[in-house]
Amino acid sequence: MLRFFLVFLIIQATLFTAELTPPVQKTIVIPFTESIASLSAWLVKLFDDGVIAYGNVIRDQVSGFAVAIEAGCNGVEATIVLVAAMLAMPAPWKLKLMGIGTGFLAIQSMNLLRIITLFYLGQWNKTAFDWAHLYIWQALIMLDVLIVFLIWLRFLPARQTTAHAPT
Repeated sequence: MLRFFLVFLIIQATLFTAELTPPVQKTIVIPFTESIASLSAWLVKLFDDGVIAYGNVIRDQVSGFAVAIEAGCNGVEATIVLVAAMLAMPAPWKLKLMGIGTGFLAIQSMNLLRIITLFYLGQWNKTAFDWAHLYIWQALIMLDVLIVFLIWLRFLPARQTTAHAPT
């Protein structure tokens, strides 16, 4: 358990540090965040034509209300926590990669739901938006990470232990 915890912390520290560097921000995080905004707007447009996306912003053309998807709201940090946990576990690489891929999709699907619900909630009630944004969805995204990790653990092969009979 101590080994897992230390490796988990080291991987997290490494990935979070890398995420904050200007080259990674410029080449990965910002374009990814903009693609999340575009995908969110595309999904909303299936039901509401008055939505546009530009950069990391989704705006309702009628009300003028907009949400900007900033750091911490793009799912990158939640994904880093999940990746660090899966990489820290002693497991076959195939299962680690499958877990990371599936987990990424689960986190981003939940995050898209988060963005869309916050977009509509913000047009309805600013207080409810703030509360949901700061408390409910933060907890739900991290709960999603935990559930994905726990489900992934169930697919890991049982560890072989050799029991020594007393002599």
